[in-house]
Amino acid sequence: MSALSSKIQEVFDEPACGKNQGKSEKERKKGCAKQLAPGAAAGGCAFDGAKIALQPITDVAHLVHGPIACEGNSWDNRGAKSSGSRLYRTGFTTDVNEMDVVYGGEKRLYKSIREVIEKYDPPAVFVYQTCVTALIGDDIEAVCKAASEKFGKPVIPIDAPGFVGNKNLGNKLAGEALLDYVIGTQEPEYTTPYDINIIGEYNLSGELWQVKPLFDKLGIRILSCISGDAQYKEVAWSHRARATMMVCSKAMINVTRKLEERYGIPYFEGSFYGISDMSESLRQTSKLLVERGAPAELLVRTEALIREEEAKAWQQLEPYKARLVGKKVLLITGGVKSWSVVSALQEVGMEIVGTSVKKSTVEDKERIKELMGQDAHMLDDMTPREMYKMLKEARAEIMLSGGRSQFVALKAKMPWLDINQERHHAYAGYDGMVALVREIDKALYSPMWEQVRRPAPWES
Repeated sequence: MSALSSKIQEVFDEPACGKNQGKSEKERKKGCAKQLAPGAAAGGCAFDGAKIALQPITDVAHLVHGPIACEGNSWDNRGAKSSGSRLYRTGFTTDVNEMDVVYGGEKRLYKSIREVIEKYDPPAVFVYQTCVTALIGDDIEAVCKAASEKFGKPVIPIDAPGFVGNKNLGNKLAGEALLDYVIGTQEPEYTTPYDINIIGEYNLSGELWQVKPLFDKLGIRILSCISGDAQYKEVAWSHRARATMMVCSKAMINVTRKLEERYGIPYFEGSFYGISDMSESLRQTSKLLVERGAPAELLVRTEALIREEEAKAWQQLEPYKARLVGKKVLLITGGVKSWSVVSALQEVGMEIVGTSVKKSTVEDKERIKELMGQDAHMLDDMTPREMYKMLKEARAEIMLSGGRSQFVALKAKMPWLDINQERHHAYAGYDGMVALVREIDKALYSPMWEQVRRPAPWES
């Protein structure tokens, strides 16, 4: 655990995190959040964070070294889509038992790696450490090294047992594993002045496919996306990109910063949600590429594309604006969506009465204040009772949240829309903004609400 402890301390001392650098040395050693006790994984543990960050790498075999419940608990909890391999949809686990706890599970892990390689022949195997196997002292790094030498394939240890911290820490530990074992190990067939990385985009419901055509029209190539719809080799050669866009609320800020530090790849943080944010992301990407040597006419083509796409999007949104202007929204989410969705909804005239910031960074909160004013209603940890009260008293007319909160809205007989990772609609880019507004309109004006709010026959 000493190597893991030093890695965690390195992540906690992230120089690109403004809040972290504002702390004293003693405070930085404590980390970003209270560490979880084994079994207390409410809200997501480090293992869960590592797994969901890397599982969208589609052609890799993701092998969980631990009890079967760990794999079952996190499997398929994100609707990440693939345009190629489906191997990532297969759950692999060593399924350690009581005898392994007594005698150690390293032999079982080695045999499992061999079985996966013989049956599926993946380009790489990712091995995830869990609470149980970490506590009994299984050295997954040694096993992975031996298996890699024996079978001639990369076998990557992801050392992020659940009890070391929360989901966000797990995201960063997953990024560290990529930096230590994957990035820089392969070279692309060719490079261009228009190659970019997108980091923190997981292709939920196919959102990456809504923005990729826009980059394609500009001749910008997404060399590597970490990790939505990615192949192992694409992650391995991400060090050859000319610029990086960071999407997800600094979940992998360590990867972004170290790509700049080691390979000189500049980056910016942007969002694909909302018309103005999508346009700004295209502008920033083009600007960084021009600074790195791409022809200056790229900026002209970018502005022309933005004008064309914005006009098309606003034309499609026009019928909804009169129906949605002034409608009050309660936003229960976190991370990048806490401000990027606020920006998107304000563009069509909706009023945000509150937004959750439980999983948001300091930078996220500052962006919310820029969008909603200094007296923005930022909700740190809203209880179901408070959500219900706000909806029942009609301070909000619709709630946008994840699936865990939907029953509060249904109990209050108020419209609800899923915008979390389990959603079935893609909301990125210009087309995604139109889709989001269309779904909100359908939820708000469904005739169901008028019917369910009527008194029951026996009540009247």
